[in-house]
Amino acid sequence: MVADDYDFWLFDLDGTLVDAEWAYTRDVFDRVGDRLGRQFTDREAEILWHGLGGARNPTLSEWGIDPAEFWPAFHHEEDPMKRAESTYLHDDAVRLIEDIHAAGRPVGIVTHCQQFLTDPVLDHLDVRDWFDAVVCCSEETGWKPDAAPVERAISKLGLGGTLMTDGGTSGVLAGDGENDIGAAWNTGLDGIHVERHGPEHRGRCVLGEYRVQSFDDLPRHVA
Repeated sequence: MVADDYDFWLFDLDGTLVDAEWAYTRDVFDRVGDRLGRQFTDREAEILWHGLGGARNPTLSEWGIDPAEFWPAFHHEEDPMKRAESTYLHDDAVRLIEDIHAAGRPVGIVTHCQQFLTDPVLDHLDVRDWFDAVVCCSEETGWKPDAAPVERAISKLGLGGTLMTDGGTSGVLAGDGENDIGAAWNTGLDGIHVERHGPEHRGRCVLGEYRVQSFDDLPRHVA
């Protein structure tokens, strides 16, 4: 099975392994809009929440919103426990991780979701022990598509400096955004793009070694 064909697996979190109920997302953007004095349409909230337009800061700037004002307001309005209680696992991701565990491969997360939100989500869903490493991107760790947070996760897996580019092990990073694939390639990994929304809705196609609508669509073996 495909899980056997890589020595380790890394995943994005939001939109890849889990998602939040729309009611929670809409409520957060309503309150952020009140704080900033600028309301967000459903489409704008979707674009920012899922990163449908790529990197979010250029999108915010294009809309006339200062990212330095938006992110503090956004994080202030996020409620860690409400977020956790509104978050659900994607069934296809559960099945893939079960296969990876059965193959004895280590699994990690590299996410833009902040630590104060990631921890309650993993605990509420009771999946923390599924992962051998969790890296939450920050100014200190770097942000995808930079390689730095991915390299940190690889190091936490005990595999630092052993990538295939050095004649060592092979790995893959799976995510729902172009930043995930960019981070994979910048680190010398394969990239799997899972398209949860459709390219028509996203407004662009995201490349990758594999482009699937569900992890169930992955081949049984890497060619």
